[in-house]
Amino acid sequence: MTAPTEIRQRAIALVEKLPAETLTKAVDFLEALCKETSEESEATPIAPQEEALLQIIQRRLPPDDQTRLAYLRQRNETGEITEAEHQELLAYVDRVERQDAERAEALIELARLRKVDLKTLLNEFLPANTKA
Repeated sequence: MTAPTEIRQRAIALVEKLPAETLTKAVDFLEALCKETSEESEATPIAPQEEALLQIIQRRLPPDDQTRLAYLRQRNETGEITEAEHQELLAYVDRVERQDAERAEALIELARLRKVDLKTLLNEFLPANTKA
């Protein structure tokens, strides 16, 4: 089974490929799905604390930043990186590490709130091919 974050990333990538004339249809469809989902979830609402943790867990670098980070890493590996680019790369690495630490803390807290084993919770968020 594919993790929710992987599915969201695929959906975003597909929406970004849509021609302008079909975006309205796509948005209408997504709004209908959201309405349907929100009606279903009204029976079992997610606690605000849990929702905040889920947002931290699912947070990722924006696509433009991911692209820039990959570019800087490549330049660093080939030894072609400038000092300014190296400083930018270090800032990205610091940002990603900080987000990873926040994500780990949120996962631990969410497992505690749901009273489940951390490994069980991790399986909900890991891509299918990397599940423990």
